[in-house]
Amino acid sequence: MGNAGDFFIGISTSGNSKNIIEAISAAKRKGIETICLLGNGGGKLKDLADITIVVSSSNTPRIQELHILLIHIICEEVEKLF
Repeated sequence: MGNAGDFFIGISTSGNSKNIIEAISAAKRKGIETICLLGNGGGKLKDLADITIVVSSSNTPRIQELHILLIHIICEEVEKLF
């Protein structure tokens, strides 16, 4: 549903979620910039996304807590642009 010039944000605690890997590939084919919030060292997605933010932990609840915080910060910064 995205178009060139859009951003895709993927979230994967493991960094290896097959559906996010496929979504990144589809986004790139459409010229969509990709950002991923990852955990566990970043997994396969670390090298696929244009921008990655990796939470340096293997503790799933901690990774997800930080992903939530990061999403709020990203939304706040985007709102400032409008």
